[in-house]
Amino acid sequence: MELGLYTFGDVGTNPVTGEKIDAQTRLQNLMEEIELADQVGLDVFGLGEHHRPNYAISSPATVLAGAARTTKRIKLSSAVTVLSSDDPIRVYQQFATLDNLTGGRAEMMVGRGSFIESFPLFGYALDDYNELFEEKLSMLMAINEHEALKWPGTTHTPAVEGAGVYPRATGDGRLPLWIAAGGTPQSMVRAGALGLPLALAIIGGQPRRFAPLAALYRKAAAQTGHAEQALVSLNVHGFVGEDSQRAADLFFPAQKQVMDQLGRERGWPPQSRAQYDESMSREGSMFVGSPAQLVDKILGLREDLGFDRVTIQMAIGVIEHSEMLRAIEVLGTKVAPELRKVG
Repeated sequence: MELGLYTFGDVGTNPVTGEKIDAQTRLQNLMEEIELADQVGLDVFGLGEHHRPNYAISSPATVLAGAARTTKRIKLSSAVTVLSSDDPIRVYQQFATLDNLTGGRAEMMVGRGSFIESFPLFGYALDDYNELFEEKLSMLMAINEHEALKWPGTTHTPAVEGAGVYPRATGDGRLPLWIAAGGTPQSMVRAGALGLPLALAIIGGQPRRFAPLAALYRKAAAQTGHAEQALVSLNVHGFVGEDSQRAADLFFPAQKQVMDQLGRERGWPPQSRAQYDESMSREGSMFVGSPAQLVDKILGLREDLGFDRVTIQMAIGVIEHSEMLRAIEVLGTKVAPELRKVG
């Protein structure tokens, strides 16, 4: 089982100390976090694409390239690339370039995105939300498979008559390509039928309720001859510390600040501490606590969900950099080794 981290590069005001973190500071700190994650043996670090004032990462491949020369083993991925509002050729080229810089450690995770700012920013209509993703995903998969691209064109993609797309990724020219989904049956079937690994975003409710969806994904993969490619990653919120209560207390203010802001935009009520504490239970959505608690929770869910990777968003909101580094060290040295014992 692989274990890693992902973040969106949050900027803003630390809700505890009042310290203001701008994009420059956040990106510099992020380089240290990725380097440490590599040093302590985590498997993957993902960066999400956003186009909002509270996030510093609008170009994951660019930021990951900054970490390419100071890391040696860790896989570097987007989490996610908003493919609907991007150019599949450029997306492939950017991550193939990263792959060459890192000696074969680049991955792409693509999705529709949970925010819509990129659509008007790049001139796309929200009415075409589904069609944009489906057409561009098909084109990206063709680029990933063939050096000379022959693409008939669609409503939202241009025709390409056998032009080469360069540079190619290392090895056979194909990049690991994951599809991110929030958990609809249609998304599960599509990912399975395409033979793409699946990243399940679990940020609320009970993770175990995703078991039927994971099973549906694997069934669709098996029925289309893609059983061997049917990998599942859980993308979750969480934080780890040697002391479970201290970990919970450190994570709560920043996590609440972010979730309450989203709630104001989307009609959710503010989060209470009681709700937060309940979500940390063995059946809750938050992966917060001591190393032993995280290991127990992950292994307990794996029996039902059968996942191959867990990536945790610990850097939600603005958390003191020194505390984040300490949490990364604990995750890599105390949690990851225990998970690897069971394969």
